[in-house]
Amino acid sequence: MEEATEIAKLRLFLALVASAKTVKELEPLPNIDFNIMAGNSLIGLIRVDSNAFDQLSPKKTKQTGGVAVQKHLFQPVAVQGSLLPMLASSEYDRILQEKNQSIALYKQHAFELGAIQGTAQEDRLLFLRKHIEQLNEESQQKLNQILLDEFSQKLGIKYEEAQATGKPKKRILNITDISNLKPFHWGYHFDSVFVKGGFDAIITNPPWEVFQTNEKEFFQKYSPSIQKKKLRIEDWEKQKEEILQDPEVQKDWLKYSSSFPHQWMYFKKSDQYSNQTTIIDGKAVGNKPNLCNLFLEQCFNFLRSKGECGIVIPSGIYSDLGTKQLREMLFSRTKITGLFCFENRKTIFEEVDSRFKFVVLTFQKENQTRSFPTRFMRHEVKELQDFPNSDDIELDVDLIRRLSPDSLSIMEFKQAIDVTIAKKMAHFPLLSNTEIGWGLELYGEELNMTRSSGYFKTEPTNYSLYEGGMIWHFDSHYSESRYWVNEKELKHLFQLKRIKRIEGLKDIPSDLINDYQVYRLAVRKIASNTNERTLISTIIPPNSFTGNSLSVNFPFYHDKLKYNQLRLSNSELVVLTSLLNSFTVDYILRARMTTNLNLFFLYQLPIPRLQKGDQWFDAIVQRAAKLICTTPEFDDLAQEMGLESHKNGVTNEVQRGQLRAELDGIIAHLYGLTESEFAYILTTFPIVADPVKQNALNAYRDVRTGLIQP
Repeated sequence: MEEATEIAKLRLFLALVASAKTVKELEPLPNIDFNIMAGNSLIGLIRVDSNAFDQLSPKKTKQTGGVAVQKHLFQPVAVQGSLLPMLASSEYDRILQEKNQSIALYKQHAFELGAIQGTAQEDRLLFLRKHIEQLNEESQQKLNQILLDEFSQKLGIKYEEAQATGKPKKRILNITDISNLKPFHWGYHFDSVFVKGGFDAIITNPPWEVFQTNEKEFFQKYSPSIQKKKLRIEDWEKQKEEILQDPEVQKDWLKYSSSFPHQWMYFKKSDQYSNQTTIIDGKAVGNKPNLCNLFLEQCFNFLRSKGECGIVIPSGIYSDLGTKQLREMLFSRTKITGLFCFENRKTIFEEVDSRFKFVVLTFQKENQTRSFPTRFMRHEVKELQDFPNSDDIELDVDLIRRLSPDSLSIMEFKQAIDVTIAKKMAHFPLLSNTEIGWGLELYGEELNMTRSSGYFKTEPTNYSLYEGGMIWHFDSHYSESRYWVNEKELKHLFQLKRIKRIEGLKDIPSDLINDYQVYRLAVRKIASNTNERTLISTIIPPNSFTGNSLSVNFPFYHDKLKYNQLRLSNSELVVLTSLLNSFTVDYILRARMTTNLNLFFLYQLPIPRLQKGDQWFDAIVQRAAKLICTTPEFDDLAQEMGLESHKNGVTNEVQRGQLRAELDGIIAHLYGLTESEFAYILTTFPIVADPVKQNALNAYRDVRTGLIQP
């Protein structure tokens, strides 16, 4: 941290030199010594309780080391200096006055140094600097003690010492633990700012990373050859274990690991970070704090009323479920003045993936936001110069609340037509709606690829393990299995899962059907809205298990009286799969998420609820069944859907493409889209081949003209 401040000072000086035309225009920069400082920006006192400060220890004022000496050295302020003991209302106030006066003197004499050269002048500056540093050091000790009381007494946080094996050992925090955090006490160093309510303006580009241990970064110090990302999980764990055989490395690793838990708890419990936790259905969403999100809330804390902030932050601020409460803070307690989103295609930031998206967010700490200008998926920094303008989308917060009532996720509206389409979507129930929607419930995972790896077989059995890369739209055999499992080893585990989900059921019924024994909807979790397609789903066959890169539906009711009754019929699953695989629904999702398909994004999708007897239900089933039922595992489903067997499924790619195009055309009509709106949606898939998109548009026209009928 100290190195960063020195670099900042140097760059400011070089900027001054570059702007000066003559030597006479160069001036000292005394402000930078006391305005650019190193410390932990996220942990420290913003406003200091002077009574708590004074109670820690009695006054320890030495006139020979304080104001009296200043009076002797600097006659111009002798009278002002002599008044300090009388003006101060407390020990803390006296220290602040002495600090601030000494800094003012330092600045004054630094300017004079340019005109009065000599050792005496330099000595005065050196003395003042040491005196200020001494005041800061002594105050830091008391301020750290106040912070320790907040950690321990108010928040009940303890220090957790990591162990080589077993759980961490908890102990009471001590002052050394707090000092090691290098807290920066804003209320002390910038007391004159916070007396006025806070800063007028803040500009920041905080770290874009989760606050957690970084194994790769840590162990590379001891083994530079480590390339964890290129290792299988099993190989990395083995290599890590070998490195930790060295007692010194193990000691350093445990010390490093122990430095995180008490800070995590502070970020979760402290009042100043109350908007970091999102509560959905009574449950907290998200685990470890993200530094950029913490900095965003800290900036809000630092601003005075009507103060303004500009922050560069990853796009998750407007889309991720875990940042919902921060969005609520921005909507309800600030006036957002701009949301400008870049995609890093032009390498604005080096060593950042070209698909990564980040935001320049600006806001004013005042009242609330009713609407704000947006611009998404931009590549050129120069575009910021004319933002906002009349061509930009002015996004209404009321519309956001209607489209994403539970998450407040902001859709990436690029043109006015996006808003028009979104308003049409808002008329349909959310996928998770149990009253008028599909009421879909999904497993986050069946088998974790790390924790359950001991069950995996590399030789084929009758039970395949499905991973995300194995499926594509309507295709459960997009790639071959890597692993298989033994049903006997897992059957009891899955039965126990069913028992836990079924209220009041204590004994395992002899005729209990497990989830893996029926057809299920599967959705690929690893996804990005910059890929060819984002939402990828299909039906997977019975007698198969899934890894954590797929989400699959809970097929059965929870009710103990209906533990073998399917939530959705197989024909309804086929229809729902068709809807999810459509360009229209994919477009909705792509406008809301960036990478990794969180279940909540799925639950928030507006999806028409179709049932047997509804217009287009049978037409969708007939087409989708031909796409799904192409292997013997789907014979039962094929027969139920009226195909007799998988042999009547369609494997010819041209014919499959036509069936998918017809499904897309039908579904676009279900949403009430005009031809121009559907054509626009197709343009938002730039990597999809043009003939595929044209076929879908042609099918839309065929539905409109009656060539394709229910």
